[in-house]
Amino acid sequence: MANHQNQGLDPGAAIPFAPFLTTSHGVLYQKDCLEVLAAMRSEIVDCVFADPPFNIGKDYKNGFNDRVRENQYYEWCKSWIYECCRVIKPGGSFFLYALPELAVRFAGFLNERMDFRHWIALSMKGTFPRGRKLYPAHYALLYYTRGTPATFNRVRLPVPVCRHCRKELKDYGGHRDKLNPAGLNLSDFWDDTSPNRHKKFKVRPGVNELKLIVPERALLISTNPGDLVFDPFGGGGSTYQAAENLHRNWIGTELFDCHHIQRRLEDGYPLSLIQKPGFSVKDCFYTNEDHKNEVLRRIA
Repeated sequence: MANHQNQGLDPGAAIPFAPFLTTSHGVLYQKDCLEVLAAMRSEIVDCVFADPPFNIGKDYKNGFNDRVRENQYYEWCKSWIYECCRVIKPGGSFFLYALPELAVRFAGFLNERMDFRHWIALSMKGTFPRGRKLYPAHYALLYYTRGTPATFNRVRLPVPVCRHCRKELKDYGGHRDKLNPAGLNLSDFWDDTSPNRHKKFKVRPGVNELKLIVPERALLISTNPGDLVFDPFGGGGSTYQAAENLHRNWIGTELFDCHHIQRRLEDGYPLSLIQKPGFSVKDCFYTNEDHKNEVLRRIA
């Protein structure tokens, strides 16, 4: 499998590291997200979508340590959350996917920088009771914006039908004829998708992956074609595939699984992987002098 580092890009002084790959819409760096974020200009991203590790001891099959001290984990999360908030434009959006107990903590960090829009509940399939707790039935997708959203697109879903008889499941109080012919408005409860990508479609064997529809819906809600998306935790590449499908530009970082992401994108976009992105990547990053001045400004 070809490695597309440096093809189609001239990083120059503005970008202190070479990309792992580029497509006609995006660029992926095999770097720590905090290192890349530190080099990114403020207020240049339309949407951030983040699906971080949960610090629950999961084996990602790549050597990553998913179990550190709790205070160390939350300090790290605060750092990248704050940095992601910094690079979001006024009116831009931040979606953060997490277990509810983590989302409660993450919301506290986000509340200091952004405006709350929704706690979206994604139905969890095939789980089990855990001690003296209620049956855990959902993941959280936090949706925040930097002020009034610059973009809010209404997403509509088909009217649900029985998978056996194909008849509609509800009568809508006798007002079925009043429904919008384009379908139902998307709500903050998503029960039509399992959070985990089915194993036969996974690019990382044995590792849970976010189903494509989750970041895809987030981008449909909050962005338009040509907008810029940032995902600090590439993982299986769901966000980048969604961005490619919807013609959104993207910047991504991933420390461990870049080759898996490359394979996923090659399967769907074999001709774009060697192209130069359709946006100015270098304008998203500080020059050396600008970076020095920005660091001085932040600590002043």
